[in-house]
Amino acid sequence: MGNWFVSLLGDWKERFTPYRSWLGELKNPEVLKADAMAGLTVALVLIPQSMAYAQLAGLPAYIGLYASFLPVMVAAIFGSSRQLGTGPVAVVSLMSAAAMQPFALQGLPIEAIVVYSALLALMIGIFQLSLGLLRLGILVDFLSHPVVVGFTNAGALIIATSQVPKIFGLNIKADQFDHSYEFWWATIAALPDTKVTTFVIGAFALTTLMVLKKYAPRLPGVLITVVLTTVLSWAVDYKGMGGSVIGTIPEGLPTFSLPFIEMDVKTFMSLATTAVVIGLIGFVEAISIAKAMASQTRQRLSANQELVGQGLSNITSGVFGGYAVSGSFSRSAVNFAAGAVTGFSSVVTGLLVALTLLFLTPLLYHLPQATLAAVIIMAVVNLVKIAPIKHAWKVEPHDGVVAVVTFFATLAFAPHLDKGILLGVVLSLGLFLYRTMSPNLVEVARHEDGSMRDAQAHGLKTSDSIAVYRFDGDLYFANTGYLEGKLLNNVAQKPNLKALVLDMESIDQIDSTGEEMLEKLADRLKFAGIEFYIARVKLRVYQAFQRSGLAQHIGEERFFRERKFAIQYAKEQLGDAIDIEPLQNFTPAKA
Repeated sequence: MGNWFVSLLGDWKERFTPYRSWLGELKNPEVLKADAMAGLTVALVLIPQSMAYAQLAGLPAYIGLYASFLPVMVAAIFGSSRQLGTGPVAVVSLMSAAAMQPFALQGLPIEAIVVYSALLALMIGIFQLSLGLLRLGILVDFLSHPVVVGFTNAGALIIATSQVPKIFGLNIKADQFDHSYEFWWATIAALPDTKVTTFVIGAFALTTLMVLKKYAPRLPGVLITVVLTTVLSWAVDYKGMGGSVIGTIPEGLPTFSLPFIEMDVKTFMSLATTAVVIGLIGFVEAISIAKAMASQTRQRLSANQELVGQGLSNITSGVFGGYAVSGSFSRSAVNFAAGAVTGFSSVVTGLLVALTLLFLTPLLYHLPQATLAAVIIMAVVNLVKIAPIKHAWKVEPHDGVVAVVTFFATLAFAPHLDKGILLGVVLSLGLFLYRTMSPNLVEVARHEDGSMRDAQAHGLKTSDSIAVYRFDGDLYFANTGYLEGKLLNNVAQKPNLKALVLDMESIDQIDSTGEEMLEKLADRLKFAGIEFYIARVKLRVYQAFQRSGLAQHIGEERFFRERKFAIQYAKEQLGDAIDIEPLQNFTPAKA
């Protein structure tokens, strides 16, 4: 414990200076040029996307630009991935919107909700930063892949459907309802009130995005669509016709401001719990993207360092008027494809967003809300993937069940998405516990290839007087009863049994319950006149037996490095009373 703490303290300096690994590479003009072009390319995608995602989060469009300025640069400077593009993303935006729903229902002004969103980002950042500094990145493993897959698919459907009213020009918002199905029904009922002009612009935006994606994927489809629809909106006076546009965006850069607001303990705890869930989900999304790119660049990644980068990024977003951010798959892919070499590409992206905030915001006034809705819909369509759920089911049906249950639970609980995730996590852990409660316990005999294999599975003859059993799994409180019961049952079916060898090679961990069970088992076998031997026990487990006194209780001479030594010892002790032929030579069960 002491060594871990000393190492932890010594590691903190490195946690805040990872950029030193690539800073020197910028002296190369080719690297500098590649990063600059990649940063420009990503900025062309990020600027319209960030405004769209801010709207998805229930916030003014300019908040998305705030979250795309400093946070993007901070994540690149303090993270471990060189190509990861951080900023507003669909899933985190949706979860932020869900967290803000209670405040919206209270009728709080948008200014207060903006502060709450910034506070949520700050809390997320503090949580992620703490995990990174304490080297607790392993905690994200509790969010298994099936849980993430199920949640992501459900989240994508919720996001896409939440934008449908904006395409049709309907004055319906998802945060007005306690359940998603109520929102969907209200949307269907309101379709006769569709605004034709809005629908035309929305349909045009969707069509343009799809056509460009299919036939000109290298072009900045989102930017082109935004420019075309904004010009069209201005030309036909779309706002004067009753259409909804972005409107005035404050000029200038965001200023430092701590997002403090009065709230009771219950509200604070609810917000903190949400921050933990979003922090974990956001990081899983970010690290998954980073790993995918690192596999191609052969770059070394650090989960803990990435937590530091994402944590500082969210803290920065919170204190500079933004909202929760994470790694973006689409923008990271664009960054990688554009030739980004170092994190400086994201610095360039952030600086271009700053120039937009300073000089270009008036050009966005006539941007239709329907266009941003189309951008969101097209962005999340790629998140709907059934194949991973099918794959999980084929590998392990329990994983398939987790993915499906998480999917439907997230839909059922929406907009309270954290409940769907928590149910998925609990189910995942429960099924894991269930699987480990009954690991394989097989009797082995000599196979024709010379190895010791499962006698029943391979049709091998076993001895009536000596049995060798292999236990596949750790031995702990949940499965000790299973092992003891199955061993004693097998012993009861062998009335002539004189010796039992337990192969413990697959046991990496054992707890006090498992140790106590082995002690009682040894006593029962001794009472029944059966010799008990243990083979291939790992050093750390054997040391635990020595500390507890079990090794002395059973007899240290009864522990063997190999199964064959245990069998030979048993033969020496019991002579002709046991038949070791099936354990030495291949003997089919029918022989």
